Amino acid sequence: MLRNYFKIAVRNILKHKFYSAINISGLVIGITCCLLIFIYVKDEVSYDRFHTNAANMYRIGLHGKIAGQELFTTNSSVPVGPAMHEEIPGVDAMTRLFPITRSGSGIVFKFEEKIFSEENIFYADSNFYQFFSFELVEGDRATVLKEPFSVVITEALAQKYFKGDAIGKMLVIGNDNEAFKVTGIAKEAPSNSHFHFNAILSFSTILNNPDELFPGWTGNSLQTYVSLNANTSVEEVNAKLEDLVEKYVGQELEQGLGVNFEEFRKQGGIYSYFIYPLTNSHLHSTLPDDMEPASDIRYVYIFSGIGIFILLLACINFMNLSTAQSAGRAKEVGLRKTLGSQRGQMVWQFLSESLIYSLVAVLLAIGLSYVTLPYFNTLAGKQLTLGVLMEPSFFAMAGALIVLVGFVAGSYPALYLTSFNVVEVLKGKARGGMKSKGVRSSLVVFQFAVSIFLIIATAVVFLQLNHMQNKNLGLDKHNVLIIQNTGRLDDSRDAFKNSVKGLSGVEHVSYANNTFPGVNNTTIFRVKGLDTDYLSGKYYADWDHLEVMKFKMKEGRFFSRDFATDSTACILNEAAVKQFGWTEAVGKELLDFNGPEPETIRVVGVVEDFNFESLKTSVRPMIIRLTERSRNLLIRYTGSPQQLIASVEGVWKQYAPGDPYQYAFLDEDFDTLFQSEKRLRDIFTVFSCLAIFIACLGLFALAAFTTEQRTKEIGIRKALGASVFKLSLLLSKEFIILVLIQWQSGWPEACG
Repeated sequence: MLRNYFKIAVRNILKHKFYSAINISGLVIGITCCLLIFIYVKDEVSYDRFHTNAANMYRIGLHGKIAGQELFTTNSSVPVGPAMHEEIPGVDAMTRLFPITRSGSGIVFKFEEKIFSEENIFYADSNFYQFFSFELVEGDRATVLKEPFSVVITEALAQKYFKGDAIGKMLVIGNDNEAFKVTGIAKEAPSNSHFHFNAILSFSTILNNPDELFPGWTGNSLQTYVSLNANTSVEEVNAKLEDLVEKYVGQELEQGLGVNFEEFRKQGGIYSYFIYPLTNSHLHSTLPDDMEPASDIRYVYIFSGIGIFILLLACINFMNLSTAQSAGRAKEVGLRKTLGSQRGQMVWQFLSESLIYSLVAVLLAIGLSYVTLPYFNTLAGKQLTLGVLMEPSFFAMAGALIVLVGFVAGSYPALYLTSFNVVEVLKGKARGGMKSKGVRSSLVVFQFAVSIFLIIATAVVFLQLNHMQNKNLGLDKHNVLIIQNTGRLDDSRDAFKNSVKGLSGVEHVSYANNTFPGVNNTTIFRVKGLDTDYLSGKYYADWDHLEVMKFKMKEGRFFSRDFATDSTACILNEAAVKQFGWTEAVGKELLDFNGPEPETIRVVGVVEDFNFESLKTSVRPMIIRLTERSRNLLIRYTGSPQQLIASVEGVWKQYAPGDPYQYAFLDEDFDTLFQSEKRLRDIFTVFSCLAIFIACLGLFALAAFTTEQRTKEIGIRKALGASVFKLSLLLSKEFIILVLIQWQSGWPEACG
């Protein structure tokens, strides 16, 4: 019987080649989308789960609040991890990670004549490779980071500097030209890790440095990870963490701020460490300053929903065409029933046809997935390889789609076609699937409503992104070139700056220790004479910074070489003035608690608020201090950026011939803030086009079928003088009405 079902199904598919091609094309596109989105979702939810003990691994975060300024961060202090391991039962192990550089900035590596700038370099505790499951190709996991001045490098760096033979060799790293011994070679971190590295240096190298690098419990500058006993709850650990904070942080707050921990809390202050699962880092973390940009679980839901909708549109095409062709199958159904076929048998006959369509479509979709995966990677910001298409889970998903699509697409046609009354069929009363016309119309409306919803959602995302990218930030991000790593110039920094200033197209040049977006320092300040503490961002810049960034002065002046006292001066933004409760700020004095002793600084000017972080957050208080030289040189220019890059490189080679030349553009750095929004926009655009294509494909097939059924009517109308325009209007009127109806349903859903 199954063989008979298969033969009849194949005959019917081949008999209607045009409509079969339409059905299969729509299903192939829908299934391909589903398979690719399945791969995307599978990768997103797999982040950090490759570690052997991932279920019991946690990260430490910090929640702080001083004078109404709230802070959430992934950073923690040096002593919190060891204290948890020693004093909290159930904490089995801990390790710490201190970033030297991240993506977008670099540190110099040297071996003989090879000199490069490398990104994603970290210091880590000696148990790093025992705590995590990153693969180590050469070296002992227990000892590779035990000794000071040890380094583990990736296979790529080993090949780059030593042609693979790296163990025991010495690498010169950093501005201080310190030599590190290569003790291990590691595989690159998997793509589904929340951080990636090129080299790991032994933390013992810097752990004994002066306190200004790691100032006790209140100096939060590194990442801390702990693993818990399987029987230990997060709530228990967080409760005991509060006790540790009160025990140790309270002492430092009393020394630094002059208030005990109880008084600090009564003033509304918060200083609280907490742990959260490592596997939540990528999709569920709301902490803003992680080592690499995280994603959002909402994107997983959105992409999954889009894939399901597109597949549903393809299934609807199949239903519509199958029921529209009901008159052609009516006699077949009538004869089968007359000869004794049961309805259940005929349902399985029609479902078998649908399953064959589904099987062919899935096989073609798998092939299309192989072809389109590189383009999908670009669209989704992934680095998935073709190997993921050979995993059992992928083929399990494909098999599930064969059954699911076969039954979803074939269920209604099977039930409808087998419901014909034998007498009516044999009398010729089952015509053109008219009984299903209302259902088909509803399905067409649903198809285009979904399509229009996606189109309007794409437009909304595009407009929002365009607004964020073009909004007045309060600074001019365009035409600013950033020369990084100028700390390598040492005493030649002033000469380098003056030489760059003389280049053609250079308008203004400024040193700063911070480049936007973001701010690399948050410090406690206090209005002199008062006891209330405030948190504010802070960075250092020289006298020419105003001209480069094009801030607007609200009050007072910017730094000037004419005032020697500006070494203890500061510039505030409007948010800082508001925080301190002033109506006029110039001449007021603050205490800066950044150093071992509070420093008195005087306000000489106020700039209008500018967005130095994401537009998703309000402008925080910011204080600018004066420096003569720093690690970044900002250049405002006119003319060709390529020509300027080449000209500055020539100057760089004069003053630092042995050091790598690094640069970036301020506007490009700001644009990286919107990568997730850009990705969402691009995905909406592509999938909206596919949804419209599938819907139009089905509509085209329905229109063609309707025209074919009305051939005699069209001939008579033409014979009576009807024009081509009138005939086209007659045939398309029904579908135009349906499309207009879906606009009414799709628009409010997308905009609401």
